[in-house]
Amino acid sequence: MNLLTDLFPLGWQHYLLGGLCLGAGVALLFVCTGRVGGMSSVFSSTWTYALRTRPFFQQARLVQSRGWRLVYALGVVLGAAVWWLWAGGGVAQTTQVPTWQLLVGGFFVGYGARLGNGCTSGHGICGLGSLQWPSLLAVLTFMATAFVTANLIAWGLA
Repeated sequence: MNLLTDLFPLGWQHYLLGGLCLGAGVALLFVCTGRVGGMSSVFSSTWTYALRTRPFFQQARLVQSRGWRLVYALGVVLGAAVWWLWAGGGVAQTTQVPTWQLLVGGFFVGYGARLGNGCTSGHGICGLGSLQWPSLLAVLTFMATAFVTANLIAWGLA
């Protein structure tokens, strides 16, 4: 087998189309409104509804932007549902990873996004798209860490 079919057993075209849709959506949001559509900010602003006693979640920038960010998040979820039904054939994807490991991984991803001042998509799509040098450093760090981790797992060292 060749490398392309080994890396992408279900094909690569849907990944390319999905990436183009993400990039176009973020670019359209920025061009039409001047707003940056990073998902960790959407997550933080959504928590402003529930965590009213936490000063971090009551920052003016989060509270004042939560309305459009909630609509933005709903659009992402609905877009994913439409994509799944249309392109995925409506077949649910499953994993053999235990629920507790998914939760622990989710916690670390959330912590890393907060620590890194944004998530991978925010830095990779929005930050690089607007030529932000801190985003370039963040993306290079994310990618280097991912390469090292993937190789450690492949070699059975992790």
